Amino acid sequence: MPPAASPEVAAAVADAHRREWAFVLAATVRVAGDIDSAEEAVQDAYASALSTWDERGIPANPGAWLTVAARRRALDLHRRAATARRALPKLLDTSTDAPGGADLDAEAFPDDRLRLIFTCCHPALALDAQVALTLRLLCGLSTADVARAFLLSEATMAARITRAKRKIAAAHIPFRVPAMSELRDRVDGVLSVVFLVFTTGHDAPSGDGLMRRELADRGLDLARMLRALLPGDADVAGLLALVLLTGARNAARQDAHGELVLMEHQDRSKWDRTAIVEGVGLLREALASKPPGRFALMAAIAAVHDESGSWEETDWPEILGLYELLAAAWPTPVVELNRAIALGFAIGFAEGLAVLDLLGADPRLARYPYLAAARGDFLVRLGRSGAARTAFDEALILAGNDAERRFLQARLAELAG
Repeated sequence: MPPAASPEVAAAVADAHRREWAFVLAATVRVAGDIDSAEEAVQDAYASALSTWDERGIPANPGAWLTVAARRRALDLHRRAATARRALPKLLDTSTDAPGGADLDAEAFPDDRLRLIFTCCHPALALDAQVALTLRLLCGLSTADVARAFLLSEATMAARITRAKRKIAAAHIPFRVPAMSELRDRVDGVLSVVFLVFTTGHDAPSGDGLMRRELADRGLDLARMLRALLPGDADVAGLLALVLLTGARNAARQDAHGELVLMEHQDRSKWDRTAIVEGVGLLREALASKPPGRFALMAAIAAVHDESGSWEETDWPEILGLYELLAAAWPTPVVELNRAIALGFAIGFAEGLAVLDLLGADPRLARYPYLAAARGDFLVRLGRSGAARTAFDEALILAGNDAERRFLQARLAELAG
């Protein structure tokens, strides 16, 4: 067994894995011919770095070193596989579905990572497969880590990722940026996947903790990557603004014992002001696009909260107005739920509760715990403790993670007292 790498080299390889994985893999796919061979070559390159860098020193440009090593390894795999030499797979097909697409792909978007993002988020794949591939290929998470993030067995997640890769090959999904005629719709799909990665980390749907920080961090990484690759896209700016402005409050969302703290009671001195300033700057850019997209509107709502000096100073009429715009641009039951909460704080809790009660008839919210929790909160503020207990009991049954369950149990205990 070779000796272990020095701590400095191990740290440099780990840092290169986080920063460079997507770049190295995307560059290697173009010579490997398929995703599995590219992954194997990249993994070999990182393993080689542990020993080689110990002997020769850490290179000035680790990403370039890893890319060269991975591509050489991929070519070696090609030479060994006679079948791979006979015909390049469809993954390397740079043909387009519309005239002019090839020029768009090669000239406007020269970064291979963008091609990899669109391959992972192709609409022919199911959403859960898009998310799994994005985490596996773009973030470099192991299959075990991806499975743990979604509380699935490693075997189940491995099968899901394998099916997605096979579908890419069987459907001849090309490794390229879509033609201009389909780019707008496809970018929105990519943004939706990145947003889902972040929100799944920010509000864990199940498990022990309130958050899955690794997933939330990966969502931020992906949003920054998209910003670097599509710097002029207002929706990308809006998504990164939303992630920054939402994540800026993370340090105050739990107390010293790990218990959930509502925004109303958070210590705002713990909020990340650097992230807020950056997010607001991106938001201004995103709002310049007319009409503003859904991510820009959600970011604007987050900005109103982040820039309020206290809960009492929150401009609820402005937030309500933004939710009205968001509901018109993106009519979903969750947006309607949040609009009803804003209505309650802007106009009156009775008015907000009336809308929440109407939303209770929507089957899409039947198992959504935040509807019952919002009803319970408004009922408490209206002095209707008995009905509030019933609402919190319902929310407790539906709650996703243990931190939320403990919070609801504490509210029920207060009402019982």
